[in-house]
Amino acid sequence: MRWWLVCCGLFFSVSPSFAIEGQANLNWLKTAAFAGHQTEYSGIFVYQYGNRLETSKITHLIEADSEYEKLESLDGPKREIVRHHGQVWCYLNHKMVQVDSQQRRGGFPSLLSDELSALNQNYLITDVGQGTVAGYNAQIVQFKPKDNLRYTHKLWINTDTGLLLKATVLGERGQVVEQYAFTQLKIGGDIDRASLVPGKSATKVSVEAVKPNLANVAGYKSGWVADAIPFGFTKMTEVQRPMPGKHAPVTQIVYSDGLSAISVFIEPVDSDEDDVEGLSSRGAVNMYHKVVDKQLYTVVGEVPPRTVMQVLDSIRYNGK
Repeated sequence: MRWWLVCCGLFFSVSPSFAIEGQANLNWLKTAAFAGHQTEYSGIFVYQYGNRLETSKITHLIEADSEYEKLESLDGPKREIVRHHGQVWCYLNHKMVQVDSQQRRGGFPSLLSDELSALNQNYLITDVGQGTVAGYNAQIVQFKPKDNLRYTHKLWINTDTGLLLKATVLGERGQVVEQYAFTQLKIGGDIDRASLVPGKSATKVSVEAVKPNLANVAGYKSGWVADAIPFGFTKMTEVQRPMPGKHAPVTQIVYSDGLSAISVFIEPVDSDEDDVEGLSSRGAVNMYHKVVDKQLYTVVGEVPPRTVMQVLDSIRYNGK
């Protein structure tokens, strides 16, 4: 399963309390989780992993009943992602393609899930001081896992709005696995809405609407289970979906602990290039493929390599 398939497959006043202990932790973090959706902002941020550095521009506006967000790459091939009214559109290779919004995980700065109840059980949450990011004051919060199946996360959260300004994922030895950080940022004020129009050569853009056609989203039961999902990860969704380049629908099960997500994919082997077994990574996201009994298992997660391997090796068919 190619990386682009994985990557391309919600206003109240914010008044955060910065007591980083007890239940106040989760109340404050819930505010931070919503701030990315409920704050108007425009800025430039960098994404760093290994020796790679990617720069993007993001604009996020609030409408009466929805959000409007545009994400543009500023280096490499021209790419744009537009999210509006719950729909996600990718502008790539001169085509605007509608993407199943359930397949796309929340991006920076909306990394925090609103499912935060298990964080105290699985992470030691500590206040590690204050700092400044892109000219804005930030409270720095660290999430250190209580097991070796997750990464350590450090978040720089704006003390006025709760907006996430910087996020770092650390490995076992304290090394930076990946990092997002704003370098320029404007929160609120007069933001140019005209800049949100995707694809400046709009008359040349061909539009391909890809309908999700998911199998019984609310109650679908595939019969597939993964017995070794780490404690604290709960199942968020289970669907069967068509995917570009796939000859048969793919079963996808998504788990989250509030900070990280793990996706399990099961599909029939079709003897194409995606059936190659092995482990690969991009920043904090690790992907593991394995063919078992004519089925291709793929586990993708923002967790260490040992975790995706452990989860994949525990996949079994339990019957519907």
